[in-house]
Amino acid sequence: MSAKLKRSTKYIFVSGGVISGLGKGITAASIAAILKSKGYKVSPVKVDMYLNLDAGTIRPQEHGEVFVTNDGVETDQDLGHYERFLGRDLSRVNYITTGQVYSEVLRKERAFEYNGEDVEAIPHITDEIIRRFKLAGKDADVVIIELGGTVGEYQNGIFFEASRLMKLRAPGDVIQVHVAYLPIPSNLGEMKSKPVQQSVRLLNSLGIEPDFVVARAEHAVDDKRKERIALFCNVRKEDVISNPDLPSIYEVPLGLQNQSFGEKILEKLKLPPGRKDLQPWKNLVRTMKTVKKEVHIGVVGKYFGTGNYNLADVYVSIIEALKHGSWHNKAKPVLHWIDSEKIEKDGAEKHLDDMHGIVITPGFGKRGVEGMIQAITYARENKIPYLGLCYGMQMATIEFARNVLKLKNAHTVEVDDETPHPVIHIMPDQEKKLLKKEYGGTMRLGAWDCVLKPGSIAEKAYGARKISERHRHRYEFNNKYRKQFEAAGMIFSGTTPDGHLVEIVELADHPFFLGVQFHPEFKSRPLNPGPLFCEFIKASIKK
Repeated sequence: MSAKLKRSTKYIFVSGGVISGLGKGITAASIAAILKSKGYKVSPVKVDMYLNLDAGTIRPQEHGEVFVTNDGVETDQDLGHYERFLGRDLSRVNYITTGQVYSEVLRKERAFEYNGEDVEAIPHITDEIIRRFKLAGKDADVVIIELGGTVGEYQNGIFFEASRLMKLRAPGDVIQVHVAYLPIPSNLGEMKSKPVQQSVRLLNSLGIEPDFVVARAEHAVDDKRKERIALFCNVRKEDVISNPDLPSIYEVPLGLQNQSFGEKILEKLKLPPGRKDLQPWKNLVRTMKTVKKEVHIGVVGKYFGTGNYNLADVYVSIIEALKHGSWHNKAKPVLHWIDSEKIEKDGAEKHLDDMHGIVITPGFGKRGVEGMIQAITYARENKIPYLGLCYGMQMATIEFARNVLKLKNAHTVEVDDETPHPVIHIMPDQEKKLLKKEYGGTMRLGAWDCVLKPGSIAEKAYGARKISERHRHRYEFNNKYRKQFEAAGMIFSGTTPDGHLVEIVELADHPFFLGVQFHPEFKSRPLNPGPLFCEFIKASIKK
């Protein structure tokens, strides 16, 4: 449709209010899926308000999963949702932080690109923000911009101002979608709309009136609440869109479209309604709801806990990829979060005895490492399907070195730089960067080609000899030990095209034992599941 339209690019701003984490990202991704289904080319953008240049140096417990694009940008996890809902790859233009904006403005000032003007928030910062929004929409019909945080926060005000200016300059090309929460206090048992009203008033104070209010709540929002929101928030009742909690995030596009949200958006943007539908999503949801056979997967990691709570968001792409692989195999995924430190304390059998498959997640540092290794020993010796992701691949080689090759105290130099057997060592270029304290954006990042060994599990799963997957690591398998490993039965089934870097390891005498240096979870989509996850779940079902 893009080539035929020859009209101005449209912009949809998605903001949030009342509480953080209420689902702006899923709402934005769902709008993208709906508009794509109607034939429009959509470019989603996530704006993070922190001063970091990217998400790469932030603790997972602080910010959730770090998602990596093909071009090697470490981003917010919402880009993963965008890719999964749109079914296509995104890039650095789809991710903006306050740090990026200010860094570029200061660079221009130092380079005398402002011709001696005093540099101010308005117009220079807002102009840079708008430039980036337009860059993301260069080849798109519609740009969907998710503004991080909640309205009223100090740090996001300048981005709201940029959206106001865009609306002022091109009223027909910009709409505002405000997502806000309606609580149901247990002592009242009634859904309250006052927080939404206050949130919209904060938005109004910035000179912005929403075109739509997406009402997030535990249950569907009734007509009475819609009428109150419409009256006090200055929107039409039909433009108050109910977005209740649903069993799966993949039901959200259908729930929104059942209220003709797509047509209403296109009407406000003066775009044709389109003729396609969401049938692939309907088929997916039907499968999710009808599968009965359960497959129990133990997900072993060390970033779950924060205080008294467990954060599944730390591994959101892995969780979603396991679901995709399960539904592909007509199975119902039952995921068990297992802290590797608890395995160190209690032993692997107590936590893993009932699992059909075991996944070791990515990570950094020494905490919980011995628990991961114990879990791998248990999977290897008891023939339980095993999938090791990044750190999980490295831990698998350490376990094999210690318990099969009998290389006492074998380890990764990341944890023990005095190990007598550094089966995992730092990549030479990475060592130089760490010595200079160059941490941010310096790992081996983004998509890299990998050549697969004929007849291997990996080749069977992918159905190809050459693949491309995304990476995020500094350490690698030490080739000094490759012959020893191969002689003892470990198969190096995937390497870089030059054969130097080990990307995939397997065991032949096991139903499914595979570790990958890359992150296949980043490219798995609900309508196009990651091949390794499909094969892993298939083996787990047999178990």
